[in-house]
Amino acid sequence: MLTFTALGPFHAWSDGVPLDLGGQRQRAVLARLLVAGGRAVPVHTLIDELWPGDPPAQALSTIQGYVSRLRRALEPGRAPREEAEVLVSAAPGYALRAAPEQVDSWRFEGLVKTEGPPPQVWAAMESALGLWRGPALAEFAELTWAATEAGRLEELRLIAVERRADAGLALGRATSLVADLEAHASAHPLREEAWRLLALALYRMGRQGDALAALRRARAVWRDELGLDLSAGLRRLEADMLAQRLEEPPPPPSSAPSPASSSAAPAAAADERVLRVLVADDQALVRAGLRAMLDSEDGVALAGEAANGEEAIAGVRAHRPDVVLLDIQMPHLDGLAAARRILAGERPPKVVMMTTFGSDENLYAALRAGVSGFVLKTSAPEQFLAAIRAAAVGDALIDPAVTTRLISAFAGRTDPASPPALAGLSDARLDVLKLVARGLTNRQIGQTLALPEEEVSALVKSLLDHLGLFDRAQLVMAAYESGLVTPGDMGHFSSL
Repeated sequence: MLTFTALGPFHAWSDGVPLDLGGQRQRAVLARLLVAGGRAVPVHTLIDELWPGDPPAQALSTIQGYVSRLRRALEPGRAPREEAEVLVSAAPGYALRAAPEQVDSWRFEGLVKTEGPPPQVWAAMESALGLWRGPALAEFAELTWAATEAGRLEELRLIAVERRADAGLALGRATSLVADLEAHASAHPLREEAWRLLALALYRMGRQGDALAALRRARAVWRDELGLDLSAGLRRLEADMLAQRLEEPPPPPSSAPSPASSSAAPAAAADERVLRVLVADDQALVRAGLRAMLDSEDGVALAGEAANGEEAIAGVRAHRPDVVLLDIQMPHLDGLAAARRILAGERPPKVVMMTTFGSDENLYAALRAGVSGFVLKTSAPEQFLAAIRAAAVGDALIDPAVTTRLISAFAGRTDPASPPALAGLSDARLDVLKLVARGLTNRQIGQTLALPEEEVSALVKSLLDHLGLFDRAQLVMAAYESGLVTPGDMGHFSSL
């Protein structure tokens, strides 16, 4: 098969063997026809572009001789009077006839235009960039047409680099992209997309400070080089990072199981969803115990670990867990502040606080922020697992000892952030609210009130909507804050 390469040293190949294309100017004729993309190039254009401003007297016959020798090199088996099939006569000049897959630059350009889902774009850009072996048409750089085409191909290469990175970020590959994007932005500091992608990759690794620093570097370069501030797009990105309102991509799909493994697994196991849990505690011993607990339990898995509040926030962005087990007292950023920031994000995980009886004020504030319950660090593994599973399905679990102390201290208090009064709620919804506050699950409430579980679920949702709340634990606090339920009424109150 005859092939041509222009993304690096210019060559023609026959089944992988390089062909002798003659001297520099003769090779330039073939390269110029390749740049035309299959279109005819008039002979006078070839003359003007090969000898800019000073063509020789015999330029026409010289071009004809170049074409004749190139045809012999490209089609050595062609009979003397047989029509050429590759380098053809096409009035008023010549053209190169080849399929896109025969010319690396043509194939490259087609791949860069690929549209589709991120995996398809990623694969296409990988293939496109893999075609490059050096600067395009470098040996003809002194000729204007070659320099122009090389610049166009280089711009497409940069676009391919950026499209690959954009697809990689959508596939959750930020970590592996940062080094390449750092080099890309440094080499092309005036490219907006280079800085955008670098900042996003750093942000999605949990390196928010580095992401903002990258944008500050971009601003400094632009002011020095152009006298301009960042573009509107980069300024919006900076503001979104500061407000932590960037939307995260979905986690990459897991690879399909092999036929052997899927046939051996029970059908039920294929449908079981594994809950991914991030553990955040400043004590390594506590993290080790929780890690061992999760490793030994079916249906749950460790998504990551953190030793302080900042690491917990970064871990949520990096690992997208379903549930976070979060110590309320940690260095750098305490658990309460971390919980607020986690729960304020897009599609936040559920947060279960761990405590060894920290400040009651913090416990109360965390429930008001929307955490899905509290567990004592001294609790049995079963209590932790119950809290994780309750949080994952929208319920909450608060350790009875924590609840007794908490509610006794804060029942009936006035709080400016409290939900509106309960006036206007129907008796049915008030009854449901009382039972939620006393720790009954939807199923237990349904059994108590002789209602279908689905109807109870709808009533709970209507309560949340009416009171402007978003978590079942907050309903508990609303019931006690309003005086609807008092500590003496609470009964066992262990599972919310």
